Amino acid sequence: MPLETPTRIVRELARHGYNAEREAVTLIAGAADPETTLARAIEHAGADAFRVTAADVRAVLDSGPNATDAPVSASSTAATPSDTTTAEADALSDSESASTDRSLDPSSSTGETKAETTTSSQSSPPETGGSNSSSGRQSDPSLRSLSITNDMTGQSTGTGEYGDFVKVFKDRYEKLSRQLRGRVNHRPAEAIQSMPGGSDAAMVGLVNDIRSTASGHWLIELEDTTGTFPCLVMKDRKFASAVDELLMDECIAVEGTLADDSGIMFVDSMHWPDVPRTHKPNTADRHVQAALISDVHVGSQEFMAGAWHRFADWLHTDAAEHVEYILIAGDMVEGVGVYPNQDEELDIVDIYDQYEQFSEYLKEVPGDIEIVMIPGNHDAVRLAEPQPGFDEELRDIMSVHDARITSNPSTVTVEDVNVLMYHGVSLDEVIAELPSESASYDEPHKAMYQLLKKRHVAPQYGGHTRLAPEEQDYLVMEEVPDIFHTGHVHKLGWGKYHNVLAVNSGCWQAQTDFQKSVNIDPDAGYAPIVDLDTLDMTVRKFS
Repeated sequence: MPLETPTRIVRELARHGYNAEREAVTLIAGAADPETTLARAIEHAGADAFRVTAADVRAVLDSGPNATDAPVSASSTAATPSDTTTAEADALSDSESASTDRSLDPSSSTGETKAETTTSSQSSPPETGGSNSSSGRQSDPSLRSLSITNDMTGQSTGTGEYGDFVKVFKDRYEKLSRQLRGRVNHRPAEAIQSMPGGSDAAMVGLVNDIRSTASGHWLIELEDTTGTFPCLVMKDRKFASAVDELLMDECIAVEGTLADDSGIMFVDSMHWPDVPRTHKPNTADRHVQAALISDVHVGSQEFMAGAWHRFADWLHTDAAEHVEYILIAGDMVEGVGVYPNQDEELDIVDIYDQYEQFSEYLKEVPGDIEIVMIPGNHDAVRLAEPQPGFDEELRDIMSVHDARITSNPSTVTVEDVNVLMYHGVSLDEVIAELPSESASYDEPHKAMYQLLKKRHVAPQYGGHTRLAPEEQDYLVMEEVPDIFHTGHVHKLGWGKYHNVLAVNSGCWQAQTDFQKSVNIDPDAGYAPIVDLDTLDMTVRKFS
Protein backbone atom coordinates (compact mmCIF):
# COMPACT_ATOMS: atom_id res chain seq x y z
CA MET A 1 0.00 0.00 0.00
CA PRO A 2 1.57 3.37 -0.99
CA LEU A 3 2.33 5.49 2.06
CA GLU A 4 0.73 8.66 0.72
CA THR A 5 -0.40 10.21 4.00
CA PRO A 6 0.75 10.29 7.64
CA THR A 7 -2.39 8.35 8.54
CA ARG A 8 -1.33 5.43 6.37
CA ILE A 9 2.20 5.61 7.77
CA VAL A 10 0.75 5.38 11.29
CA ARG A 11 -1.34 2.36 10.31
CA GLU A 12 1.61 0.62 8.71
CA LEU A 13 3.68 1.19 11.86
CA ALA A 14 0.85 -0.16 13.98
CA ARG A 15 0.61 -3.22 11.72
CA HIS A 16 4.20 -3.96 12.71
CA GLY A 17 3.35 -3.38 16.39
CA TYR A 18 4.90 0.08 16.82
CA ASN A 19 3.68 3.41 18.17
CA ALA A 20 5.36 6.52 16.74
CA GLU A 21 6.30 10.06 17.65
CA ARG A 22 4.42 12.57 15.55
CA GLU A 23 7.63 14.13 14.21
CA ALA A 24 8.82 10.66 13.17
CA VAL A 25 5.69 10.21 11.07
CA THR A 26 6.19 13.62 9.47
CA LEU A 27 9.82 12.84 8.61
CA ILE A 28 8.85 9.53 7.01
CA ALA A 29 6.10 11.24 4.98
CA GLY A 30 8.61 13.79 3.70
CA ALA A 31 11.22 11.23 2.66
CA ALA A 32 11.90 10.56 -1.03
CA ASP A 33 11.06 6.88 -0.45
CA PRO A 34 8.66 6.63 2.55
CA GLU A 35 8.29 2.83 2.33
CA THR A 36 12.03 2.18 2.56
CA THR A 37 12.48 4.85 5.22
CA LEU A 38 9.74 3.33 7.35
CA ALA A 39 11.17 -0.20 7.05
CA ARG A 40 14.68 0.97 7.94
CA ALA A 41 13.39 3.08 10.85
CA ILE A 42 11.65 0.03 12.30
CA GLU A 43 14.86 -1.94 11.92
CA HIS A 44 16.82 0.84 13.63
CA ALA A 45 14.32 1.02 16.54
CA GLY A 46 14.74 -2.69 17.20
CA ALA A 47 12.33 -5.48 18.04
CA ASP A 48 12.20 -4.58 21.74
CA ALA A 49 11.15 -0.97 21.13
CA PHE A 50 7.57 0.18 21.60
CA ARG A 51 7.87 3.44 19.69
CA VAL A 52 9.64 4.64 16.55
CA THR A 53 11.18 8.00 17.39
CA ALA A 54 12.24 10.98 15.30
CA ALA A 55 15.84 10.06 16.18
CA ASP A 56 15.35 6.63 14.57
CA VAL A 57 14.12 8.21 11.35
CA ARG A 58 16.85 10.84 11.28
CA ALA A 59 19.47 8.13 11.72
CA VAL A 60 18.08 6.38 8.64
CA LEU A 61 17.89 9.57 6.61
CA ASP A 62 21.41 10.62 7.56
CA SER A 63 22.94 7.26 6.70
CA GLY A 64 21.37 6.46 3.34
CA PRO A 65 20.28 7.83 -0.01
CA ASN A 66 16.81 8.70 1.24
CA ALA A 67 16.39 12.36 1.94
CA THR A 68 13.43 14.57 2.71
CA ASP A 69 12.02 16.56 -0.15
CA ALA A 70 12.27 19.65 2.03
CA PRO A 71 13.51 20.40 5.55
CA VAL A 72 10.93 19.68 8.23
CA SER A 73 11.05 21.36 11.64
CA ALA A 74 9.35 20.29 14.83
CA SER A 75 6.99 23.23 14.49
CA SER A 76 5.66 21.95 11.18
CA THR A 77 4.11 18.76 12.53
CA ALA A 78 0.49 19.92 12.61
CA ALA A 79 -1.87 17.70 10.65
CA THR A 80 -3.38 19.05 7.45
CA PRO A 81 -6.72 18.14 5.88
CA SER A 82 -4.87 15.74 3.59
CA ASP A 83 -3.91 13.72 6.68
CA THR A 84 -7.47 12.47 7.09
CA THR A 85 -8.43 9.06 5.79
CA THR A 86 -10.54 8.72 2.65
CA ALA A 87 -13.41 7.39 4.74
CA GLU A 88 -13.26 10.39 7.06
CA ALA A 89 -13.11 12.82 4.14
CA ASP A 90 -16.20 11.19 2.65
CA ALA A 91 -17.92 11.28 6.02
CA LEU A 92 -17.15 14.95 6.56
CA SER A 93 -18.18 15.99 3.04
CA ASP A 94 -21.41 14.00 3.00
CA SER A 95 -22.37 14.42 6.65
CA GLU A 96 -25.70 15.65 7.89
CA SER A 97 -25.75 17.81 11.02
CA ALA A 98 -28.78 18.46 13.17
CA SER A 99 -29.09 20.29 16.48
CA THR A 100 -31.12 18.34 19.00
CA ASP A 101 -32.02 19.25 22.56
CA ARG A 102 -32.64 16.02 24.44
CA SER A 103 -33.56 17.77 27.68
CA LEU A 104 -36.95 19.08 28.69
CA ASP A 105 -35.30 21.04 31.49
CA PRO A 106 -35.91 24.74 30.68
CA SER A 107 -32.29 25.63 31.39
CA SER A 108 -31.13 23.25 28.66
CA SER A 109 -33.53 24.45 26.01
CA THR A 110 -32.02 27.93 26.13
CA GLY A 111 -28.87 26.69 24.49
CA GLU A 112 -26.73 25.66 27.46
CA THR A 113 -26.39 22.21 25.92
CA LYS A 114 -25.34 22.13 22.28
CA ALA A 115 -25.81 18.98 20.22
CA GLU A 116 -24.71 18.13 16.72
CA THR A 117 -25.10 14.75 15.09
CA THR A 118 -22.73 13.93 12.27
CA THR A 119 -23.81 10.92 10.22
CA SER A 120 -21.19 9.10 8.17
CA SER A 121 -22.18 8.14 4.65
CA GLN A 122 -19.76 5.20 4.77
CA SER A 123 -21.74 1.96 4.87
CA SER A 124 -18.76 -0.35 5.36
CA PRO A 125 -15.93 0.01 7.90
CA PRO A 126 -12.95 2.04 6.68
CA GLU A 127 -9.51 0.54 6.53
CA THR A 128 -8.15 0.39 10.04
CA GLY A 129 -4.80 -0.69 11.31
CA GLY A 130 -5.10 -0.24 15.04
CA SER A 131 -2.87 2.78 15.49
CA ASN A 132 -1.65 4.02 18.83
CA SER A 133 -0.53 7.34 17.44
CA SER A 134 -2.26 10.68 17.11
CA SER A 135 -3.00 12.53 13.88
CA GLY A 136 -3.74 16.07 15.07
CA ARG A 137 -3.49 16.16 18.87
CA GLN A 138 -0.84 18.72 19.75
CA SER A 139 -1.39 19.73 23.37
CA ASP A 140 1.37 19.43 25.90
CA PRO A 141 0.68 16.29 28.01
CA SER A 142 1.96 18.19 31.06
CA LEU A 143 -1.15 20.39 30.83
CA ARG A 144 -3.40 17.42 31.47
CA SER A 145 -4.99 16.75 34.83
CA LEU A 146 -6.83 13.55 35.77
CA SER A 147 -7.58 12.12 39.20
CA ILE A 148 -10.04 9.59 40.61
CA THR A 149 -11.91 9.62 43.94
CA ASN A 150 -14.41 7.26 45.56
CA ASP A 151 -12.64 4.23 44.05
CA MET A 152 -13.49 1.31 46.33
CA THR A 153 -11.43 -1.28 44.41
CA GLY A 154 -9.58 -3.37 46.97
CA GLN A 155 -11.56 -1.77 49.82
CA SER A 156 -14.47 -4.20 50.04
CA THR A 157 -15.06 -5.37 53.61
CA GLY A 158 -18.71 -6.50 53.56
CA THR A 159 -19.49 -10.05 54.62
CA GLY A 160 -23.27 -9.87 54.19
CA GLU A 161 -23.94 -10.02 57.93
CA TYR A 162 -26.67 -7.92 59.54
CA GLY A 163 -24.16 -5.51 61.05
CA ASP A 164 -22.81 -4.65 57.61
CA PHE A 165 -26.25 -3.52 56.44
CA VAL A 166 -26.69 -1.41 59.56
CA LYS A 167 -23.35 0.31 58.89
CA VAL A 168 -24.05 1.14 55.26
CA PHE A 169 -27.52 2.56 55.92
CA LYS A 170 -26.28 4.52 58.91
CA ASP A 171 -23.54 5.98 56.74
CA ARG A 172 -26.09 6.83 54.04
CA TYR A 173 -28.28 8.58 56.59
CA GLU A 174 -25.41 10.57 58.10
CA LYS A 175 -24.11 11.75 54.71
CA LEU A 176 -27.47 12.74 53.25
CA SER A 177 -28.94 14.17 56.45
CA ARG A 178 -26.04 16.65 56.51
CA GLN A 179 -27.38 17.98 53.20
CA LEU A 180 -30.81 18.57 54.77
CA ARG A 181 -30.34 19.64 58.35
CA GLY A 182 -29.60 23.21 57.41
CA ARG A 183 -33.04 23.51 55.83
CA VAL A 184 -35.22 22.20 58.66
CA ASN A 185 -35.15 22.22 62.46
CA HIS A 186 -34.59 18.48 62.66
CA ARG A 187 -35.58 16.45 65.70
CA PRO A 188 -34.89 12.71 66.12
CA ALA A 189 -37.86 10.35 65.88
CA GLU A 190 -37.81 9.48 69.60
CA ALA A 191 -37.73 13.19 70.51
CA ILE A 192 -40.73 13.95 68.29
CA GLN A 193 -42.65 11.13 69.97
CA SER A 194 -42.37 12.94 73.31
CA MET A 195 -43.35 16.41 72.00
CA PRO A 196 -46.79 17.83 72.93
CA GLY A 197 -49.64 17.62 70.44
CA GLY A 198 -50.00 20.53 68.05
CA SER A 199 -46.27 21.31 68.09
CA ASP A 200 -44.38 22.27 64.97
CA ALA A 201 -41.94 19.51 64.10
CA ALA A 202 -39.40 18.55 61.43
CA MET A 203 -37.58 15.31 60.76
CA VAL A 204 -34.90 13.99 58.41
CA GLY A 205 -35.14 10.29 57.69
CA LEU A 206 -34.93 7.44 55.23
CA VAL A 207 -38.21 6.39 53.61
CA ASN A 208 -39.16 3.18 55.42
CA ASP A 209 -42.68 2.77 54.03
CA ILE A 210 -45.14 4.52 51.68
CA ARG A 211 -48.82 3.67 51.50
CA SER A 212 -52.06 5.37 50.59
CA THR A 213 -54.97 5.71 52.99
CA ALA A 214 -58.60 4.90 52.30
CA SER A 215 -59.21 8.61 51.76
CA GLY A 216 -56.45 8.93 49.16
CA HIS A 217 -53.88 10.60 51.39
CA TRP A 218 -50.27 9.40 51.65
CA LEU A 219 -48.72 7.96 54.78
CA ILE A 220 -44.91 8.03 54.74
CA GLU A 221 -42.95 6.35 57.52
CA LEU A 222 -39.53 7.90 58.06
CA GLU A 223 -36.68 6.26 59.95
CA ASP A 224 -33.59 7.73 61.56
CA THR A 225 -31.03 6.25 63.94
CA THR A 226 -33.45 6.53 66.90
CA GLY A 227 -36.62 5.03 65.45
CA THR A 228 -39.50 5.63 63.03
CA PHE A 229 -42.29 8.20 62.80
CA PRO A 230 -45.39 8.38 60.54
CA CYS A 231 -45.94 11.47 58.40
CA LEU A 232 -49.21 12.19 56.55
CA VAL A 233 -49.28 14.07 53.23
CA MET A 234 -52.81 15.27 52.48
CA LYS A 235 -53.90 14.70 48.88
CA ASP A 236 -54.90 18.36 48.41
CA ARG A 237 -51.40 19.66 49.14
CA LYS A 238 -49.63 21.20 46.15
CA PHE A 239 -46.60 18.97 46.68
CA ALA A 240 -48.66 15.75 47.08
CA SER A 241 -47.82 14.65 43.53
CA ALA A 242 -44.13 14.54 44.52
CA VAL A 243 -44.92 11.50 46.66
CA ASP A 244 -45.20 9.55 43.39
CA GLU A 245 -41.48 10.21 42.85
CA LEU A 246 -40.39 8.82 46.21
CA LEU A 247 -38.36 5.62 46.34
CA MET A 248 -37.89 3.37 49.32
CA ASP A 249 -34.74 4.06 51.36
CA GLU A 250 -34.08 7.52 49.95
CA CYS A 251 -33.45 10.36 52.40
CA ILE A 252 -35.87 13.29 52.69
CA ALA A 253 -36.82 15.98 55.20
CA VAL A 254 -40.36 16.95 56.20
CA GLU A 255 -41.82 19.82 58.20
CA GLY A 256 -45.28 19.91 59.69
CA THR A 257 -47.53 19.90 62.73
CA LEU A 258 -48.12 17.08 65.18
CA ALA A 259 -51.61 15.70 65.70
CA ASP A 260 -53.30 16.33 69.04
CA ASP A 261 -52.12 12.95 70.35
CA SER A 262 -48.58 13.45 68.86
CA GLY A 263 -48.97 10.14 67.03
CA ILE A 264 -48.55 11.50 63.53
CA MET A 265 -47.16 14.55 61.71
CA PHE A 266 -49.27 16.44 59.17
CA VAL A 267 -46.73 17.43 56.52
CA ASP A 268 -46.58 21.05 55.33
CA SER A 269 -43.41 20.74 53.18
CA MET A 270 -40.97 18.16 51.84
CA HIS A 271 -37.29 18.58 50.96
CA TRP A 272 -34.71 16.51 49.08
CA PRO A 273 -30.90 16.63 49.32
CA ASP A 274 -30.96 17.80 45.67
CA VAL A 275 -28.47 19.86 43.67
CA PRO A 276 -28.57 23.53 44.69
CA ARG A 277 -30.04 25.72 41.97
CA THR A 278 -27.09 28.02 42.51
CA HIS A 279 -24.62 25.29 41.57
CA LYS A 280 -21.84 26.64 39.37
CA PRO A 281 -19.98 23.83 37.59
CA ASN A 282 -16.23 23.71 37.27
CA THR A 283 -14.77 24.08 33.79
CA ALA A 284 -11.35 23.55 32.22
CA ASP A 285 -9.10 26.55 31.72
CA ARG A 286 -8.28 25.53 28.14
CA HIS A 287 -10.18 24.11 25.18
CA VAL A 288 -10.11 20.34 25.68
CA GLN A 289 -12.71 17.66 25.01
CA ALA A 290 -13.75 14.30 26.43
CA ALA A 291 -15.61 11.53 24.60
CA LEU A 292 -18.26 9.85 26.78
CA ILE A 293 -19.12 6.32 25.64
CA SER A 294 -20.45 3.13 27.19
CA ASP A 295 -21.78 -0.35 26.46
CA VAL A 296 -19.31 -1.45 23.80
CA HIS A 297 -20.33 -5.13 24.14
CA VAL A 298 -17.44 -6.75 22.27
CA GLY A 299 -18.21 -10.46 21.89
CA SER A 300 -21.81 -9.96 20.85
CA GLN A 301 -22.84 -10.87 17.32
CA GLU A 302 -24.41 -7.41 17.22
CA PHE A 303 -21.27 -5.50 18.21
CA MET A 304 -20.93 -2.74 15.61
CA ALA A 305 -17.29 -3.12 14.59
CA GLY A 306 -17.71 -0.85 11.58
CA ALA A 307 -19.01 2.01 13.72
CA TRP A 308 -16.12 1.51 16.15
CA HIS A 309 -13.58 1.63 13.30
CA ARG A 310 -15.10 4.86 12.04
CA PHE A 311 -15.00 6.33 15.55
CA ALA A 312 -11.35 5.33 15.98
CA ASP A 313 -10.46 6.70 12.53
CA TRP A 314 -12.17 9.97 13.36
CA LEU A 315 -10.07 10.29 16.51
CA HIS A 316 -7.01 10.44 14.24
CA THR A 317 -8.30 13.47 12.33
CA ASP A 318 -8.02 17.21 12.87
CA ALA A 319 -11.71 17.30 13.82
CA ALA A 320 -10.83 15.33 16.97
CA GLU A 321 -7.58 17.09 17.83
CA HIS A 322 -9.01 18.41 21.11
CA VAL A 323 -10.34 15.02 22.28
CA GLU A 324 -7.79 14.09 24.94
CA TYR A 325 -9.93 11.85 27.16
CA ILE A 326 -12.30 8.92 26.64
CA LEU A 327 -14.51 7.91 29.58
CA ILE A 328 -16.15 4.48 29.21
CA ALA A 329 -19.08 3.84 31.57
CA GLY A 330 -19.08 0.05 31.66
CA ASP A 331 -19.92 -3.08 29.66
CA MET A 332 -16.72 -3.33 27.68
CA VAL A 333 -17.75 -6.85 26.64
CA GLU A 334 -20.98 -8.78 26.16
CA GLY A 335 -20.18 -11.22 28.95
CA VAL A 336 -21.46 -14.76 29.39
CA GLY A 337 -24.70 -15.92 31.02
CA VAL A 338 -26.05 -12.43 31.65
CA TYR A 339 -29.53 -13.12 30.26
CA PRO A 340 -31.46 -16.22 29.03
CA ASN A 341 -30.08 -17.89 25.88
CA GLN A 342 -27.32 -15.31 25.56
CA ASP A 343 -24.96 -17.96 24.21
CA GLU A 344 -27.00 -18.04 21.00
CA GLU A 345 -26.15 -14.38 20.37
CA LEU A 346 -22.42 -14.55 21.14
CA ASP A 347 -19.72 -14.12 18.53
CA ILE A 348 -17.01 -14.90 21.13
CA VAL A 349 -18.02 -17.45 23.76
CA ASP A 350 -15.03 -17.19 26.13
CA ILE A 351 -15.08 -14.20 28.48
CA TYR A 352 -11.30 -13.76 28.43
CA ASP A 353 -11.26 -13.90 24.64
CA GLN A 354 -13.88 -11.16 24.66
CA TYR A 355 -11.57 -8.91 26.69
CA GLU A 356 -8.63 -9.78 24.42
CA GLN A 357 -10.67 -8.66 21.42
CA PHE A 358 -11.81 -5.51 23.21
CA SER A 359 -8.17 -4.69 23.84
CA GLU A 360 -7.47 -5.05 20.12
CA TYR A 361 -10.21 -2.55 19.33
CA LEU A 362 -8.81 -0.24 21.99
CA LYS A 363 -5.49 -0.22 20.15
CA GLU A 364 -7.16 1.66 17.31
CA VAL A 365 -7.56 4.68 19.58
CA PRO A 366 -4.69 7.21 19.40
CA GLY A 367 -2.11 6.37 22.04
CA ASP A 368 -1.97 9.88 23.46
CA ILE A 369 -5.63 9.83 24.55
CA GLU A 370 -6.24 9.18 28.26
CA ILE A 371 -8.82 6.43 28.87
CA VAL A 372 -10.84 5.78 32.04
CA MET A 373 -13.05 2.70 32.39
CA ILE A 374 -15.53 1.46 34.98
CA PRO A 375 -17.24 -1.95 34.91
CA GLY A 376 -20.89 -2.68 34.18
CA ASN A 377 -23.29 -5.53 34.76
CA HIS A 378 -22.05 -7.46 31.68
CA ASP A 379 -18.42 -7.28 32.82
CA ALA A 380 -16.54 -9.95 34.75
CA VAL A 381 -16.89 -8.39 38.18
CA ARG A 382 -19.43 -8.88 40.97
CA LEU A 383 -22.95 -7.72 40.13
CA ALA A 384 -23.61 -6.06 43.48
CA GLU A 385 -22.89 -2.33 43.59
CA PRO A 386 -20.52 -0.72 44.24
CA GLN A 387 -18.58 -2.81 41.74
CA PRO A 388 -14.81 -2.93 42.24
CA GLY A 389 -12.60 -2.38 39.21
CA PHE A 390 -11.39 -5.37 37.22
CA ASP A 391 -9.01 -7.93 38.72
CA GLU A 392 -5.33 -8.04 37.81
CA GLU A 393 -5.74 -10.65 35.07
CA LEU A 394 -8.27 -8.54 33.20
CA ARG A 395 -6.26 -5.38 33.84
CA ASP A 396 -3.28 -7.04 32.21
CA ILE A 397 -5.38 -7.95 29.18
CA MET A 398 -6.63 -4.34 28.89
CA SER A 399 -3.27 -2.73 29.64
CA VAL A 400 -3.06 -1.00 26.24
CA HIS A 401 -2.89 2.79 26.65
CA ASP A 402 -2.34 2.35 30.41
CA ALA A 403 -6.08 2.91 30.81
CA ARG A 404 -7.24 4.02 34.26
CA ILE A 405 -9.57 1.37 35.68
CA THR A 406 -11.74 2.30 38.64
CA SER A 407 -14.88 1.13 40.42
CA ASN A 408 -18.53 1.64 39.53
CA PRO A 409 -19.36 4.34 40.53
CA SER A 410 -16.37 6.68 40.70
CA THR A 411 -15.77 10.39 40.37
CA VAL A 412 -13.17 11.24 37.74
CA THR A 413 -11.81 14.79 37.86
CA VAL A 414 -10.67 15.79 34.37
CA GLU A 415 -9.14 19.25 33.96
CA ASP A 416 -10.93 20.35 37.18
CA VAL A 417 -14.29 19.04 35.88
CA ASN A 418 -15.84 16.45 38.19
CA VAL A 419 -17.40 13.60 36.20
CA LEU A 420 -19.49 11.10 38.16
CA MET A 421 -19.28 7.84 36.21
CA TYR A 422 -21.94 5.25 36.99
CA HIS A 423 -22.91 2.35 34.75
CA GLY A 424 -26.60 2.84 35.46
CA VAL A 425 -28.30 -0.43 36.46
CA SER A 426 -30.55 1.45 38.91
CA LEU A 427 -32.04 3.40 35.99
CA ASP A 428 -34.15 0.31 35.22
CA GLU A 429 -35.65 0.50 38.69
CA VAL A 430 -36.18 4.26 38.63
CA ILE A 431 -37.94 4.04 35.27
CA ALA A 432 -40.12 1.13 36.47
CA GLU A 433 -41.10 2.77 39.77
CA LEU A 434 -41.68 6.40 38.81
CA PRO A 435 -44.31 8.02 36.55
CA SER A 436 -43.39 8.10 32.85
CA GLU A 437 -43.21 11.90 32.81
CA SER A 438 -40.48 11.69 35.46
CA ALA A 439 -38.44 8.81 34.02
CA SER A 440 -38.54 6.81 30.79
CA TYR A 441 -36.23 4.86 28.49
CA ASP A 442 -36.83 7.36 25.69
CA GLU A 443 -35.48 10.14 27.93
CA PRO A 444 -32.97 8.41 30.22
CA HIS A 445 -31.47 11.72 31.34
CA LYS A 446 -34.72 12.51 33.18
CA ALA A 447 -34.27 9.38 35.28
CA MET A 448 -30.75 10.64 35.98
CA TYR A 449 -32.26 13.92 37.18
CA GLN A 450 -34.12 11.91 39.82
CA LEU A 451 -30.87 10.39 41.06
CA LEU A 452 -29.28 13.84 41.22
CA LYS A 453 -32.28 15.10 43.18
CA LYS A 454 -31.93 12.20 45.61
CA ARG A 455 -28.11 12.55 45.64
CA HIS A 456 -27.70 8.78 45.40
CA VAL A 457 -27.11 6.60 42.33
CA ALA A 458 -29.12 3.60 43.62
CA PRO A 459 -31.32 4.62 46.55
CA GLN A 460 -33.74 1.67 46.67
CA TYR A 461 -32.58 -1.51 48.37
CA GLY A 462 -34.17 -4.92 47.84
CA GLY A 463 -35.32 -4.44 44.25
CA HIS A 464 -33.67 -5.45 41.00
CA THR A 465 -30.49 -3.47 41.71
CA ARG A 466 -28.11 -5.59 43.76
CA LEU A 467 -26.41 -3.59 46.51
CA ALA A 468 -23.45 -4.76 48.57
CA PRO A 469 -23.12 -3.67 52.23
CA GLU A 470 -19.77 -1.99 52.90
CA GLU A 471 -18.23 0.08 55.67
CA GLN A 472 -19.60 3.16 53.93
CA ASP A 473 -22.14 3.94 51.24
CA TYR A 474 -20.07 4.55 48.12
CA LEU A 475 -23.24 5.28 46.13
CA VAL A 476 -24.02 8.61 47.84
CA MET A 477 -23.30 11.78 45.85
CA GLU A 478 -21.59 13.71 48.63
CA GLU A 479 -20.28 16.33 46.22
CA VAL A 480 -22.28 17.70 43.31
CA PRO A 481 -20.78 16.50 40.02
CA ASP A 482 -20.32 18.79 37.04
CA ILE A 483 -21.11 15.93 34.64
CA PHE A 484 -23.12 12.80 35.43
CA HIS A 485 -22.30 10.06 32.90
CA THR A 486 -24.20 6.76 32.70
CA GLY A 487 -24.93 3.96 30.23
CA HIS A 488 -26.68 0.59 30.63
CA VAL A 489 -30.06 1.39 29.05
CA HIS A 490 -28.60 1.67 25.50
CA LYS A 491 -30.46 4.92 24.88
CA LEU A 492 -28.97 8.31 24.09
CA GLY A 493 -30.16 11.23 26.19
CA TRP A 494 -28.73 14.37 27.68
CA GLY A 495 -29.70 17.62 29.36
CA LYS A 496 -28.85 19.90 32.26
CA TYR A 497 -30.30 19.66 35.74
CA HIS A 498 -29.45 22.64 37.94
CA ASN A 499 -26.36 23.18 35.74
CA VAL A 500 -25.21 19.55 36.00
CA LEU A 501 -24.79 17.98 32.55
CA ALA A 502 -26.46 14.55 32.58
CA VAL A 503 -25.47 12.23 29.72
CA ASN A 504 -26.54 8.69 28.93
CA SER A 505 -24.26 7.80 26.06
CA GLY A 506 -26.06 5.04 24.15
CA CYS A 507 -24.17 1.92 23.03
CA TRP A 508 -22.13 0.17 20.31
CA GLN A 509 -24.40 -2.85 19.94
CA ALA A 510 -27.25 -3.21 17.43
CA GLN A 511 -30.55 -4.64 18.62
CA THR A 512 -30.32 -8.23 19.84
CA ASP A 513 -33.13 -10.77 19.82
CA PHE A 514 -33.37 -10.42 23.59
CA GLN A 515 -33.73 -6.64 23.28
CA LYS A 516 -36.47 -7.13 20.72
CA SER A 517 -38.30 -9.37 23.18
CA VAL A 518 -38.29 -6.60 25.83
CA ASN A 519 -38.93 -3.74 23.37
CA ILE A 520 -35.52 -2.10 23.64
CA ASP A 521 -34.60 -0.15 20.50
CA PRO A 522 -30.99 0.91 21.12
CA ASP A 523 -29.28 4.15 20.09
CA ALA A 524 -26.06 2.65 18.78
CA GLY A 525 -22.84 4.05 17.37
CA TYR A 526 -22.93 7.49 19.02
CA ALA A 527 -20.08 9.34 20.72
CA PRO A 528 -21.04 12.37 22.85
CA ILE A 529 -18.13 14.84 22.85
CA VAL A 530 -18.05 17.35 25.73
CA ASP A 531 -16.15 20.63 25.65
CA LEU A 532 -14.70 20.65 29.15
CA ASP A 533 -14.15 24.42 29.04
CA THR A 534 -17.85 25.19 28.43
CA LEU A 535 -19.70 21.90 29.15
CA ASP A 536 -21.33 22.20 25.73
CA MET A 537 -21.78 18.88 23.97
CA THR A 538 -21.66 17.57 20.42
CA VAL A 539 -22.99 14.13 19.54
CA ARG A 540 -21.33 12.36 16.63
CA LYS A 541 -22.89 9.35 14.97
CA PHE A 542 -20.70 6.65 13.42
CA SER A 543 -23.30 3.98 12.62
